[in-house]
Amino acid sequence: MSKVPEVTLLFWCIKIAATTLGETGGDAVSMSMNLGYLVATGIFAVLFLASVVAQIAARRFLPFLYWTTIIATTIVGTTLADFADRSLGIGYAGGSLLLFALLMTSLGVWYRTLGSVSVETVSSPKEEMFYWVTIMFSQTLGTALGDWTADPVGLGLGYTGAAAVFGGLIALVAAAYLWTAISRTVLFWAAFILTRPLGATVGDFLDKPVSKGGLALSRYSASAAILVFIVACIVIFPQKAAQKSH
Repeated sequence: MSKVPEVTLLFWCIKIAATTLGETGGDAVSMSMNLGYLVATGIFAVLFLASVVAQIAARRFLPFLYWTTIIATTIVGTTLADFADRSLGIGYAGGSLLLFALLMTSLGVWYRTLGSVSVETVSSPKEEMFYWVTIMFSQTLGTALGDWTADPVGLGLGYTGAAAVFGGLIALVAAAYLWTAISRTVLFWAAFILTRPLGATVGDFLDKPVSKGGLALSRYSASAAILVFIVACIVIFPQKAAQKSH
């Protein structure tokens, strides 16, 4: 039995909410608390590592533990990408290209080592290690991509424009799933990667100043509301573990 959830519409709803929470939550600690990107990354890296260790140690799929780990990856991905793009001066384009290369390398090594990158196979510690490293890179890449697309120093599409772009790309992936024979594994990872910048731009739209195209909502209240939504989804709609294909 896989230790990750079935990929259903509910999965994607929670995933987008979790990535949005990653943006507002990461900004709340690094910006609103004035701790800076490096300190915030250190804090969330500890949470991420602790969650991954607990997830690997678990004997079966545990929804709350799984989504806690996903949230941890998306929050540390937010602060890490911001640190690389802004504090280190790599820039949005440079950071995005570097993270894309790391993500493709992770998927390539995973495939060459185990022969599959399908989430249905994620059950052993080795598979889970590849899974979470890949997710970590995808979450960090998503932040950089979202900022690059929305920010005036990047493509300058604004938060709503960037959200529309990534939403449209996800719609294309969904159409390919419904009406083509493209590998389901390829489509899964494409959708998984694209939901992160969608969440990043939605999160920025919620909490950035009005002068920068945002709604200027409190990062704390926005994060709390999204967290309540995620918990409600997990409680009200029980999830099953993904079944291995035979």
